[in-house]
Amino acid sequence: MILATVAAVFALKWAQSFFVSLLLGILFAYTLNRLVVWLELVRIPRVIGTSIVMIGVVCVAVLGTYALRGQILTIIDQLPEAVSQMSAGIAKLRKGETSTMQKMQTAASEIEKATSEAAGLAAPPKQRATRVVIDVPGFNLGNYFLTNATIAAGLIGQAAMVLFLTFFLLLSGDTFKRKLVRLAGPSMSNRKITVHILDGINDSIQRYMFMLLVTNVLVGLLTWIALSWIGLENAGAWGVTAGLLHLIPYVGPAVTASVIGIAAFMQFESLSMLLLVAAASMVIATLVGYFVTTWMTGRIAKMNTAAIFVSLLFGGWLWGVWGLLLSIPIIVIVKVVAQHIEQLGPVAELLGD
Repeated sequence: MILATVAAVFALKWAQSFFVSLLLGILFAYTLNRLVVWLELVRIPRVIGTSIVMIGVVCVAVLGTYALRGQILTIIDQLPEAVSQMSAGIAKLRKGETSTMQKMQTAASEIEKATSEAAGLAAPPKQRATRVVIDVPGFNLGNYFLTNATIAAGLIGQAAMVLFLTFFLLLSGDTFKRKLVRLAGPSMSNRKITVHILDGINDSIQRYMFMLLVTNVLVGLLTWIALSWIGLENAGAWGVTAGLLHLIPYVGPAVTASVIGIAAFMQFESLSMLLLVAAASMVIATLVGYFVTTWMTGRIAKMNTAAIFVSLLFGGWLWGVWGLLLSIPIIVIVKVVAQHIEQLGPVAELLGD
């Protein structure tokens, strides 16, 4: 069992791109399946309904990006200036650290001299301080984008694969569900258990994705309103960024606060405005996460908070950001399966609230 577990974890880590694409496609298919079913109820064939839903999703994403293109381009244009200001700030900080070290060295020399005089010894000859110059290479934005062009191409290809997988899963309808029921065996009880498991997974994933939609849209809107009230430029683009990064538990809100705080410092050139904008972003993310997300997650799966946090740690170690995004749906599926299988009762008890 230990060797099999280690081998399974190694396989999951080694085939990360495959499993991440597969799980994302399954999650999106479960989320969008209800829309396709509604179209079927109004006598629209599943092929046409699936095509309408997928084209609608792509169009919404493209139109949303196009509507905010001006603000996004402005933020990209400000990147070199942001890097320059950050470099200047780091240089000032390094200079301050150097002067502090010089003061400490002078104080140490004076203490040593006083100690020597008190002991009746001659003061040691002064040694000339050696100045160390550290040459830090400059940041080249063009080289950075060229270096990461392969990563961007890989992400685009992975997104295309996820879209195609989602389309084919939606097109298949209940085909895989019927196949799994037949594979459960001739026993009627096993088939009923399989049906209950699949229905529970379907309901849990759809509710979880709906919770993500509500909370992320709420974070984006509140961030947009707060930044507009403060007077930060490109508040709409920053609101969308906050909503998207809120998908990543714990890490996303921290990154959002840091980036928006830097943007505020560039615009207002004030440390107090940096702290105000960063604090506003963190307060919004915390309030939405503590009240809305906690309440909705409890109603959806009634999960143990410690188990969710452990799953986030394991998912982050296994797949990085993608693991943080997918760990909660995976642990919800595991709990649903464990609830309907008697041998996995202890697992369901550990994961439950």
